Amino acid sequence: MNRDDKRRLTRRALIGAALRLADERGADRVTVDEISEAAGVSPRTFFNYFPAREDALVGDPLEGVTDPRELLIGAPPGPALAAVEAALAPAIRLIQDDRELWLLRLRVIMNNPHLLPRLAATAATAEQEMTAAIAERLGLTPGHPYPPVLAAVTGAALRVALMRWAADAQNGATDVPEMRLSDHVHEAFGMVAGGLADPPPSPHRGIR
Repeated sequence: MNRDDKRRLTRRALIGAALRLADERGADRVTVDEISEAAGVSPRTFFNYFPAREDALVGDPLEGVTDPRELLIGAPPGPALAAVEAALAPAIRLIQDDRELWLLRLRVIMNNPHLLPRLAATAATAEQEMTAAIAERLGLTPGHPYPPVLAAVTGAALRVALMRWAADAQNGATDVPEMRLSDHVHEAFGMVAGGLADPPPSPHRGIR
């Protein structure tokens, strides 16, 4: 195991420990010392990875594992929307494979709303980076409106897909097969590709 692999494993252990403790007690009742002890490292090591407790709680377990922006720039020719979905596919598969950790992460964030501003700041940075990658792929100037619009719309579609996936798991319905995260993402991106046309009303749920 090389140094980068060890760093990723330590970072993931800290995230997992922070999320488990926060899920049990609430995010405000967890300390850096407790997270470090649960992960088997020192508090000094914790601060080598995260500046504060909240950063471990909203930290992306995929950081350093996959980079959709590089995949987007190198994707074969085709519509940018399809290229974004293809570039996200490896990350989506990793999230699905690490299902329990990601469902735990989403549950902790939903149950601790004060974490949302920090998560939003992280998402904004990722959106800016995706905007730059879309502009580079399409050869557009930095001020062109298309890249930031596409980055914002696809980011929102991904967030909706994640939340619907988490809600399916929480509801635990047994009468229908659980949709994979990739199915939710493909469905959301399909709506965008279709121009967000109005869908037909659901049965027995028409306008009253």
